[in-house]
Order: sequence, then C-alpha cells, then structure tokens
Amino acid sequence: MRRSAQVTAPLLAAAALAFTTGCQKPQMQRCVDESNHVVDDSLCANQPQTQQQRPDGHGGFIPIILPYRYYYGGWGGYGLGSIVGGGAYDPAFGRSYANRSGITTRGGFGSSFSEGGSHATAGEGAGE
Repeated sequence: MRRSAQVTAPLLAAAALAFTTGCQKPQMQRCVDESNHVVDDSLCANQPQTQQQRPDGHGGFIPIILPYRYYYGGWGGYGLGSIVGGGAYDPAFGRSYANRSGITTRGGFGSSFSEGGSHATAGEGAGE
C-alpha cells in the first residue's frame, strides 16, 4: 500500500498541472514596430522567424533588429497604433497566443491552428 501512495501523488500532481495549463485563455499576439506600437499583422507575416545576424568585422556578429516583430502577452490591445508592454518578443513555452484574426499559436512548439472562427477581443489575456 505504501508503494501505491508514492506513485499516486506524482500522477495526481501531473494531472492537475496538465488540467490547469490546458484551460488558460490565450494571451495576445500582436505585430509591433520598433516602438512597440501595434501595426497590421501582415507586416510581421513576411519577416523571418529566426533572428538575423551580420558580421561585426571583428569575428563576431551583431543582431539585426527587424522593423516589425510579434509581441506576446502583456498589456495593451489589438488596436492599430496602441502601445503594448509587459510581454516578450518570444512566446513562452506551453502558452497559447491569439492574434486579431483568431489564429492561435502555441509557444515553444512552432505550430499554430485556427480556433474555428473564434476571435479574441482587445482585453482577453491581458495581465494574466
């Protein structure tokens, strides 16, 4: 009986973690400019997904800051021109993010899917 208690506790903890992380609302994913102002998503769609670098002339590399990139989570809305903050330029592993079109991306997996036409509103996911 003692052995089953040692197995049951970790399984229950893992199940509880899976249940709570799977039920979270997606946070916001917005395309922003260099000043963190929201711009049209089409501007980020054609950007390379990996950070680009250029040689610095001394054997090292300098990162190239792209003019538009996705911003994940944080505060602010989806409205064009609105300012965002409190988030990150990289998606968090295991989190999901929704853009204005209702397309959801999962952080850390590199895959995305559409949620059957559901559209997130400006306040969803902010501050979580």
